[in-house]
Amino acid sequence: MKNKLKVLREERGISQEELARKLGVTRQTIIAIEKGKYDPSLRLAFKISKFFGKPIEEIFKW
Repeated sequence: MKNKLKVLREERGISQEELARKLGVTRQTIIAIEKGKYDPSLRLAFKISKFFGKPIEEIFKW
């Protein structure tokens, strides 16, 4: 799955560590999602969507 997580995170000027802390996951999880090596759970995808104020479909492309 492709995603815009890295772009959105960089636009906000926050580190992977900071985003991970705010979402309640590890930095390794954020790295894996950004590289497309890990698909987040639906619950985590909703947390990411809420954090960035964007629809899930705009962040993740199946």
